[in-house]
Amino acid sequence: MVEDRLRDGKRVAQLLASEIEGDGGALVSLVVSDADPDVDPTADGALAYVVRDEETDERVAEVYVQQDRARVEFLVGQDAAAEAGEKRDLRVRPKAVRPPRTLVFVEDGAQVKWILPVFEAVLTAHGEE
Repeated sequence: MVEDRLRDGKRVAQLLASEIEGDGGALVSLVVSDADPDVDPTADGALAYVVRDEETDERVAEVYVQQDRARVEFLVGQDAAAEAGEKRDLRVRPKAVRPPRTLVFVEDGAQVKWILPVFEAVLTAHGEE
């Protein structure tokens, strides 16, 4: 049996951007900005784009590309991001910077759909702060 999985970090990030921009539901206020269409993946991750809340113009997350995955760094709602990501079996870890961030890894194309509820949880939690 052939395993047909998308594991190109740049393409995974592009799929995620399309899902965010195309969502007409709970994520309708999110927009992709500062996109670098020519970004080259790096071992540490190169910034591909920023996800903003269009209503507040606040940065919600930054998306970085590595060779074999995308990494979403949540700038708000970090606890909600960690909890929601773990519930969806995504790899999650905190980033000890000031202010703190929560990293959620999207390791293949199928996981793009898994992270959308994480964005929804972050928006809900941040709106309650």
